[in-house]
Amino acid sequence: MSDPLSRLLAERRCLLADGATGTNYFDMGLMSGEAPESWLTDSPDKVADLHRRFVEAGSDIILTNSFGANRFRLKLHGLQDNAVELNRLAASIARKVADEAGRTVVVAGSIGPTGELFEPLGALTMASAVAAFAEQARGLKAGGADVAWIETMSAPEELEAAARGAIEADLPYVFTASFDTAGRTMMGMTPEGLAALAQTLPRKPLAYGANCGIGPGDLVASVLAMSGAAPSDVLVAKGNCGIPVLHGDHVHYGGTPELMAEYARLAVASGARIVGGCCGTSPAHIAAMRQALDTLTAAERPSIEAVEASLGPITRPKASAGRARSGRRGAAETAEA
Repeated sequence: MSDPLSRLLAERRCLLADGATGTNYFDMGLMSGEAPESWLTDSPDKVADLHRRFVEAGSDIILTNSFGANRFRLKLHGLQDNAVELNRLAASIARKVADEAGRTVVVAGSIGPTGELFEPLGALTMASAVAAFAEQARGLKAGGADVAWIETMSAPEELEAAARGAIEADLPYVFTASFDTAGRTMMGMTPEGLAALAQTLPRKPLAYGANCGIGPGDLVASVLAMSGAAPSDVLVAKGNCGIPVLHGDHVHYGGTPELMAEYARLAVASGARIVGGCCGTSPAHIAAMRQALDTLTAAERPSIEAVEASLGPITRPKASAGRARSGRRGAAETAEA
């Protein structure tokens, strides 16, 4: 357990990750079409400020501002040759904030999708994807990241490539997928499929799970399915702050701190050991989640109906959700006994 994430997981029942990057940056002045990674050089104080606010709200894990800092995404802004340096900057800004916290705060190097399609649907090859992700991971490691945090993935091939890139850079890693299409990712992967993929990689992730997607109810349903498939694995729940609603050209996330506190409780009861927020989640939401996690009491594994009643509509097929629930119950009771 040489990495701080593994050490914290060994010490605590559950950990709290941070909230949104993009939606908070927009509130702080980021313009539509502007690459968030440009703030690493143009507005590093704003990047550090958001990290600091999440730490002050109680986050144990902060994600770097490097979600789109792979050479494929950076090419859209003419920054592809700066990939290593931008990732190093992203990690170093977060590292400084974490080191000033007065407690252990894990710096997780955010790695998002390339935006490209793999062969034969597109031109992306496994070799080129692994090389791009390894380049990103090396920059993050050089800046002080403790772990690579691969997130919002949809295609199993790309998730594998990102994992292999982190392994090539000798960086421990976590990965999450976005289940936003009737309980599947856009490329058809199920939560159970994600759990199966985690077992096949050359080096197993420290944790894996779900992020983003639709609303927190759907995300908790995905965690229920994963914990049913692999009850002993460390799972991540990083859900959106309510169900997104389009207001003109603005996406609004209406989840209250109280809703996100309940989501945190239900996510842990469903099998998650790392809980955080994704789109729309502010430091105020994270503070409410911190309080919820600090006051957890023993809770039964929730039914899909209970999750929906607390967190809002679940879009995944009810039959699928029901199978996830019933398949896990015996294993959960055995693990808790």
